[in-house]
Amino acid sequence: MKIVIKFFIEFGNVVIRREVRNWLIEAEMDLKRCEWSLNISDYALSCYLAQQCIEKSFKALIIQVKHELPRTHDLTRLYRELQELIHLSPYELSELSNISQYYVTTRYPNAGIEIPSQSFTEVQARRAYELASKVFRIIKEIIGKYDC
Repeated sequence: MKIVIKFFIEFGNVVIRREVRNWLIEAEMDLKRCEWSLNISDYALSCYLAQQCIEKSFKALIIQVKHELPRTHDLTRLYRELQELIHLSPYELSELSNISQYYVTTRYPNAGIEIPSQSFTEVQARRAYELASKVFRIIKEIIGKYDC
C-alpha cells in the first residue's frame, strides 16, 4: 500500500503548505480562546493565548516564506525575521516585547510575578488581544497572496 502525503493544500484561492495551514488554524483557535478568556476575566490566560497566537502566526509566515521553523518563543526575534513583510508601529513593537514575556510570566509563580492568575489586568489582556488580532489578520492576508 502506497501512502501519499499531501504537502500542499488549498487556502482560499491559493495553495499553501499543509504545515502553514495547520499553524494558522492553531493561531486562530488561540485568538478565539484569548477573546473567550478575556470575556470571563481570566486575564493571565488571555495574555498567554495572545502570545501563542502571535507566535504561531509569525511561524506560519516564516514557514511559508523561508521554509524553516524557528525554535524560539521570542516574538521580537520572530518579528525581526519578517519585518520586511510586516510593519508594526513603535508602540506595537513595545507591546510585542511585553507580550513575548507572557510565554513564561503568565504561567509560573515567581517567574517575575508572584501569582500570575491574580496579577494580570484587563488592560494588559485587552492590549495583547488587540495586537494578536491585528498580527493574525495581517499574516493571514499576506499568506493568502502567496502562491506555491
